[in-house]
Amino acid sequence: MKLGKIVLTGAAGQVGTAIRAALRERATRLVLADRAPMTAASAVEEVIQSELDGLDQMLEIIRGADVVVHLSGLPDEAPLADLLQANVLGTHHVLEAARLSGVPRVVLAGSNRLTGHYPATQTLGPDVPPRPDGLYGVSKAAVEALARLYADTFGLRVISLRIGSLEPEPADARHLATWLSPRDCAGFFAAALTAPGSGFTAAYAVSANARRFWELPSLGYTPLDNAESFAARFPDADSFFVPTMPQGGHFAGADYILDHGGLRRGL
Repeated sequence: MKLGKIVLTGAAGQVGTAIRAALRERATRLVLADRAPMTAASAVEEVIQSELDGLDQMLEIIRGADVVVHLSGLPDEAPLADLLQANVLGTHHVLEAARLSGVPRVVLAGSNRLTGHYPATQTLGPDVPPRPDGLYGVSKAAVEALARLYADTFGLRVISLRIGSLEPEPADARHLATWLSPRDCAGFFAAALTAPGSGFTAAYAVSANARRFWELPSLGYTPLDNAESFAARFPDADSFFVPTMPQGGHFAGADYILDHGGLRRGL
Protein backbone atom coordinates (compact mmCIF):
# COMPACT_ATOMS: atom_id res chain seq x y z
CA MET A 1 0.00 0.00 0.00
CA LYS A 2 1.43 3.34 -1.11
CA LEU A 3 1.09 6.24 1.31
CA GLY A 4 1.52 9.94 0.66
CA LYS A 5 3.74 11.84 3.07
CA ILE A 6 5.68 9.93 5.72
CA VAL A 7 7.74 11.85 8.27
CA LEU A 8 10.71 10.10 9.88
CA THR A 9 12.28 11.88 12.86
CA GLY A 10 15.71 10.80 14.07
CA ALA A 11 16.30 9.63 10.51
CA ALA A 12 20.12 9.70 10.75
CA GLY A 13 20.28 7.25 13.66
CA GLN A 14 20.79 3.50 13.67
CA VAL A 15 17.11 2.59 13.42
CA GLY A 16 16.37 5.35 10.93
CA THR A 17 19.16 4.12 8.69
CA ALA A 18 17.83 0.55 8.86
CA ILE A 19 14.25 1.47 7.88
CA ARG A 20 14.79 4.41 5.52
CA ALA A 21 14.67 2.46 2.25
CA ALA A 22 11.60 0.47 3.30
CA LEU A 23 9.71 3.66 4.17
CA ARG A 24 10.81 5.33 0.94
CA GLU A 25 9.27 2.48 -1.05
CA ARG A 26 5.91 3.14 0.60
CA ALA A 27 5.79 6.93 0.32
CA THR A 28 5.25 9.45 -2.41
CA ARG A 29 7.16 11.84 -0.13
CA LEU A 30 9.50 10.84 2.69
CA VAL A 31 10.54 13.68 5.01
CA LEU A 32 13.76 12.89 6.88
CA ALA A 33 14.20 15.07 9.97
CA ASP A 34 17.28 15.01 12.19
CA ARG A 35 19.69 17.39 13.89
CA ALA A 36 22.52 15.72 11.95
CA PRO A 37 23.09 16.66 8.30
CA MET A 38 21.74 14.20 5.72
CA THR A 39 21.52 13.98 1.94
CA ALA A 40 18.43 12.99 -0.01
CA ALA A 41 18.91 9.68 -1.83
CA SER A 42 16.05 10.10 -4.31
CA ALA A 43 13.48 12.56 -5.55
CA VAL A 44 11.02 11.07 -3.04
CA GLU A 45 13.11 12.22 -0.07
CA GLU A 46 13.18 15.63 1.56
CA VAL A 47 15.76 16.38 4.26
CA ILE A 48 15.09 18.78 7.13
CA GLN A 49 17.90 19.56 9.57
CA SER A 50 16.28 20.56 12.85
CA GLU A 51 16.78 20.23 16.58
CA LEU A 52 13.19 18.91 16.82
CA ASP A 53 12.86 20.58 20.21
CA GLY A 54 9.56 22.40 20.06
CA LEU A 55 5.90 22.04 19.18
CA ASP A 56 5.99 24.75 16.52
CA GLN A 57 8.83 22.98 14.72
CA MET A 58 6.97 19.68 14.78
CA LEU A 59 3.79 21.29 13.50
CA GLU A 60 5.66 22.68 10.54
CA ILE A 61 7.38 19.41 9.74
CA ILE A 62 4.47 16.97 10.02
CA ARG A 63 1.60 19.03 8.63
CA GLY A 64 -0.13 17.02 5.90
CA ALA A 65 1.53 13.71 6.81
CA ASP A 66 -0.23 10.37 6.62
CA VAL A 67 2.10 8.79 9.19
CA VAL A 68 4.82 10.04 11.52
CA VAL A 69 7.54 7.58 12.52
CA HIS A 70 9.15 9.12 15.60
CA LEU A 71 12.63 7.86 16.47
CA SER A 72 14.27 11.02 17.77
CA GLY A 73 15.49 10.96 21.38
CA LEU A 74 18.16 9.59 23.68
CA PRO A 75 18.71 5.87 22.97
CA ASP A 76 20.28 4.69 26.23
CA GLU A 77 20.73 5.35 29.93
CA ALA A 78 21.24 9.02 30.82
CA PRO A 79 20.32 11.44 33.61
CA LEU A 80 16.57 11.48 34.14
CA ALA A 81 16.19 15.19 33.37
CA ASP A 82 17.79 14.65 29.95
CA LEU A 83 15.61 11.61 29.24
CA LEU A 84 12.44 13.45 30.19
CA GLN A 85 13.36 16.36 27.94
CA ALA A 86 14.42 14.35 24.89
CA ASN A 87 12.18 11.29 25.08
CA VAL A 88 9.04 12.25 26.97
CA LEU A 89 8.63 15.92 26.14
CA GLY A 90 9.89 15.31 22.59
CA THR A 91 7.26 12.61 22.07
CA HIS A 92 4.61 14.87 23.56
CA HIS A 93 5.43 17.49 20.92
CA VAL A 94 4.99 14.88 18.18
CA LEU A 95 1.68 13.57 19.52
CA GLU A 96 0.30 17.05 20.10
CA ALA A 97 1.39 18.18 16.65
CA ALA A 98 -0.30 15.11 15.17
CA ARG A 99 -3.51 15.93 17.03
CA LEU A 100 -3.49 19.56 15.93
CA SER A 101 -2.61 18.70 12.33
CA GLY A 102 -5.00 15.80 11.92
CA VAL A 103 -2.25 13.24 11.31
CA PRO A 104 -4.02 9.92 11.93
CA ARG A 105 -1.14 7.61 12.84
CA VAL A 106 2.13 7.78 14.78
CA VAL A 107 4.66 4.95 15.06
CA LEU A 108 6.97 5.32 18.05
CA ALA A 109 10.36 3.88 18.94
CA GLY A 110 9.59 1.98 22.11
CA SER A 111 12.16 -0.19 23.85
CA ASN A 112 12.50 -3.68 25.30
CA ARG A 113 14.24 -1.98 28.23
CA LEU A 114 10.77 -1.05 29.51
CA THR A 115 10.51 -4.63 30.81
CA GLY A 116 14.19 -5.40 31.39
CA HIS A 117 13.81 -6.47 35.03
CA TYR A 118 11.66 -9.50 34.25
CA PRO A 119 13.65 -12.76 34.53
CA ALA A 120 15.36 -14.20 31.48
CA THR A 121 13.29 -17.39 31.77
CA GLN A 122 9.94 -15.63 31.32
CA THR A 123 8.13 -14.99 28.03
CA LEU A 124 6.33 -11.67 27.96
CA GLY A 125 3.40 -10.26 26.08
CA PRO A 126 3.03 -6.52 25.51
CA ASP A 127 0.49 -6.00 28.30
CA VAL A 128 2.58 -6.97 31.34
CA PRO A 129 3.25 -4.10 33.79
CA PRO A 130 6.47 -2.19 33.15
CA ARG A 131 9.57 -3.31 35.03
CA PRO A 132 12.21 -0.94 33.61
CA ASP A 133 15.85 -1.88 33.86
CA GLY A 134 16.91 1.76 34.29
CA LEU A 135 15.96 5.39 33.90
CA TYR A 136 15.91 4.99 30.12
CA GLY A 137 13.26 2.29 30.49
CA VAL A 138 11.31 4.60 32.80
CA SER A 139 11.27 7.27 30.08
CA LYS A 140 9.93 4.73 27.57
CA ALA A 141 7.19 3.70 30.00
CA ALA A 142 6.20 7.37 30.23
CA VAL A 143 6.24 7.65 26.44
CA GLU A 144 3.81 4.74 26.15
CA ALA A 145 1.57 6.27 28.82
CA LEU A 146 1.43 9.48 26.77
CA ALA A 147 0.64 7.49 23.65
CA ARG A 148 -2.23 5.67 25.37
CA LEU A 149 -3.61 9.01 26.54
CA TYR A 150 -3.64 10.41 23.01
CA ALA A 151 -5.14 7.22 21.62
CA ASP A 152 -7.87 6.98 24.25
CA THR A 153 -8.74 10.68 24.44
CA PHE A 154 -8.17 11.96 20.91
CA GLY A 155 -8.55 8.84 18.77
CA LEU A 156 -4.99 8.85 17.48
CA ARG A 157 -3.70 5.51 16.19
CA VAL A 158 -0.34 4.92 17.90
CA ILE A 159 1.92 1.89 17.60
CA SER A 160 4.91 1.63 19.93
CA LEU A 161 7.47 -0.84 18.61
CA ARG A 162 9.58 -2.07 21.50
CA ILE A 163 12.79 -2.44 19.55
CA GLY A 164 15.10 -5.35 20.32
CA SER A 165 18.88 -5.34 19.98
CA LEU A 166 19.38 -3.94 16.50
CA GLU A 167 22.74 -5.26 15.27
CA PRO A 168 24.05 -6.69 12.00
CA GLU A 169 24.65 -9.94 13.91
CA PRO A 170 24.28 -11.02 17.58
CA ALA A 171 27.23 -9.83 19.63
CA ASP A 172 26.63 -11.56 22.99
CA ALA A 173 24.56 -14.27 24.68
CA ARG A 174 21.69 -11.91 25.50
CA HIS A 175 21.27 -11.19 21.81
CA LEU A 176 20.25 -14.81 21.25
CA ALA A 177 16.93 -13.64 22.73
CA THR A 178 16.84 -9.94 21.91
CA TRP A 179 18.43 -9.65 18.44
CA LEU A 180 16.59 -7.65 15.80
CA SER A 181 18.18 -7.95 12.39
CA PRO A 182 18.19 -4.86 10.14
CA ARG A 183 15.83 -6.44 7.61
CA ASP A 184 13.38 -7.53 10.32
CA CYS A 185 13.55 -4.01 11.79
CA ALA A 186 12.61 -2.58 8.39
CA GLY A 187 9.85 -5.14 8.03
CA PHE A 188 8.23 -4.32 11.38
CA PHE A 189 8.26 -0.57 10.79
CA ALA A 190 6.92 -0.93 7.27
CA ALA A 191 4.08 -3.10 8.57
CA ALA A 192 3.27 -0.60 11.33
CA LEU A 193 2.57 2.07 8.72
CA THR A 194 -0.68 0.36 7.73
CA ALA A 195 -1.33 -2.30 10.41
CA PRO A 196 -5.08 -2.56 11.03
CA GLY A 197 -6.68 -1.64 14.31
CA SER A 198 -7.35 1.45 16.32
CA GLY A 199 -6.14 3.10 19.49
CA PHE A 200 -2.81 2.18 21.07
CA THR A 201 -0.74 -0.93 20.39
CA ALA A 202 2.53 -1.94 22.01
CA ALA A 203 4.50 -4.63 20.17
CA TYR A 204 7.95 -6.15 20.56
CA ALA A 205 10.03 -5.85 17.39
CA VAL A 206 12.37 -8.83 17.56
CA SER A 207 13.64 -11.40 15.11
CA ALA A 208 12.29 -14.97 15.18
CA ASN A 209 14.86 -16.02 17.77
CA ALA A 210 14.32 -19.45 19.29
CA ARG A 211 15.21 -18.08 22.75
CA ARG A 212 13.35 -14.76 22.49
CA PHE A 213 11.83 -13.27 25.64
CA TRP A 214 8.79 -11.76 23.93
CA GLU A 215 5.71 -12.77 21.98
CA LEU A 216 5.79 -11.89 18.31
CA PRO A 217 3.22 -9.24 17.36
CA SER A 218 0.34 -9.49 14.90
CA LEU A 219 1.12 -6.51 12.70
CA GLY A 220 1.19 -8.26 9.34
CA TYR A 221 4.92 -9.02 9.32
CA THR A 222 6.64 -12.31 10.13
CA PRO A 223 10.34 -11.94 11.02
CA LEU A 224 12.80 -13.86 8.88
CA ASP A 225 15.97 -14.14 10.94
CA ASN A 226 16.88 -16.25 13.97
CA ALA A 227 19.80 -15.52 16.30
CA GLU A 228 20.17 -19.24 16.96
CA SER A 229 22.12 -19.41 13.70
CA PHE A 230 24.93 -17.69 15.62
CA ALA A 231 24.62 -19.65 18.89
CA ALA A 232 27.90 -21.52 18.41
CA ARG A 233 29.72 -18.23 18.99
CA PHE A 234 28.45 -18.18 22.59
CA PRO A 235 29.17 -21.61 24.14
CA ASP A 236 28.34 -20.41 27.65
CA ALA A 237 25.01 -18.85 26.67
CA ASP A 238 22.91 -21.16 28.85
CA SER A 239 24.30 -19.42 31.95
CA PHE A 240 22.45 -16.27 30.88
CA PHE A 241 19.04 -17.89 30.58
CA VAL A 242 18.41 -18.58 34.27
CA PRO A 243 15.74 -17.23 36.66
CA THR A 244 18.18 -14.97 38.50
CA MET A 245 19.23 -13.12 35.33
CA PRO A 246 17.14 -10.10 34.32
CA GLN A 247 16.24 -9.81 30.66
CA GLY A 248 18.11 -6.52 30.54
CA GLY A 249 21.37 -8.22 31.46
CA HIS A 250 24.04 -5.71 32.45
CA PHE A 251 21.67 -2.83 31.66
CA ALA A 252 19.73 -3.83 34.79
CA GLY A 253 22.75 -3.68 37.05
CA ALA A 254 23.08 -0.99 39.70
CA ASP A 255 26.49 0.08 38.41
CA TYR A 256 25.18 0.74 34.91
CA ILE A 257 22.40 2.97 36.20
CA LEU A 258 24.65 4.77 38.68
CA ASP A 259 27.35 5.48 36.10
CA HIS A 260 25.22 6.35 33.06
CA GLY A 261 22.26 7.84 34.87
CA GLY A 262 24.38 10.45 36.61
CA LEU A 263 23.62 9.02 40.05
CA ARG A 264 27.14 8.09 41.11
CA ARG A 265 28.19 10.26 44.04
CA GLY A 266 31.48 10.34 45.89
CA LEU A 267 31.53 10.19 49.69
